[in-house]
Amino acid sequence: MPQSRIILAVVWVALAGGIYFLADAAFNPNKAGTLGEERTVVLQRGIDGHYRAEALINGHVVNVMVDTGATGVAVSQKVADKLGLKSQSAIRTRTANGDAVAYLTRLDSIRIGGVEARNVAAMITPGLGGDVLLGMSFLARMDVRLYKGTMTIKQVEG
Repeated sequence: MPQSRIILAVVWVALAGGIYFLADAAFNPNKAGTLGEERTVVLQRGIDGHYRAEALINGHVVNVMVDTGATGVAVSQKVADKLGLKSQSAIRTRTANGDAVAYLTRLDSIRIGGVEARNVAAMITPGLGGDVLLGMSFLARMDVRLYKGTMTIKQVEG
């Protein structure tokens, strides 16, 4: 392979990597390493209008979408398998996509930055696209505020 083709290939790979990095930063601006350890965390809204973050669930890094309109925490089957979650019982749920079956479980801990809740009720939702939907069974324990493209989640003592 001529040297000019190798250089061209390296340039294209670097360009693709740069585009991926910029797109990932725009859609997922809240990486675990940048959220800090304070008991208040500020999430930036992604360009798609959603609040996404990297969280620690039972000590494992997981991508979550924060949803104040969701009743509970919904975990995809893929993440449930990764975390070794066990279901307790099946329930019928009503979602934006219609009725579904989910399986009750409990999470030892959920942590975003320095904000943490323990013993959190959750559902394993086999049909969930994405990893985890972080709803009110976590958020109701916190002081949550939305303002100008940021979501501030503050640990509440109690």
